[in-house]
Amino acid sequence: MTVCAVETSPQLYARIGGALYLVIIVLGLFGEVFVRDRVMVSGDATATATNIRLLEALWRFHIAAELLLLICAVVLLLILFVLLRPVSRELALLAAFFNLVSIALEAGYALHLLAALFPLGSAGYLSAFAPEQLYALTSLSLKSHANGFGVSLVFFGCFCVVIGYLIFKSDFLPKAVGVLVQIAGLSYLTNSFALILNPHFADRIFPAILVPAFVGEASLCLWLLVMGVNAARWKEKASAAV
Repeated sequence: MTVCAVETSPQLYARIGGALYLVIIVLGLFGEVFVRDRVMVSGDATATATNIRLLEALWRFHIAAELLLLICAVVLLLILFVLLRPVSRELALLAAFFNLVSIALEAGYALHLLAALFPLGSAGYLSAFAPEQLYALTSLSLKSHANGFGVSLVFFGCFCVVIGYLIFKSDFLPKAVGVLVQIAGLSYLTNSFALILNPHFADRIFPAILVPAFVGEASLCLWLLVMGVNAARWKEKASAAV
């Protein structure tokens, strides 16, 4: 995908990017609010395992939705790279690498959502374990996923900080959106390092972190979807960068 190919339709790529971002946000909220908050019971491995058994079809659908989210994220990564490359090819590439690492980590730790089902199956070898041990293994898989996701957000936070700067300097997207995306990135970084260094503190600040992170991502998503980019200024930047 060359600059020349996108010059004729930067708005199309912006709108596709906005639509993909919206799908990512909706699928993310579905998994977090509708599934995990409904199924997982904090501090109660037995209740969590029981819920997963009762809602196994929903849980599997959640895993499939997570993978679809990651597919959309890879395509969005490419679109944002192409749209922001005229500002700085090096920084756009750096942001793409940060995001790619984040997506790879998320994909790896999504396996833990699937692994949570294994101890709850009917395989003969599971009879060697007591029910409480099997429930603990399920909870351990879920804990590993949660912490792995937190680690992936370190790289996603760096991605947000870099693309926020590129948006701010772009002239074809609003500076305010760039600032909000950078604040979102700093929020993710704060939460992730707090999760590693002091999990109890991370639990306390999570609600405050969630708001600016959501606002920053939603602002970029909606602007790309509804307004797109200033095509004339984008083409000026693209021509100057060639």
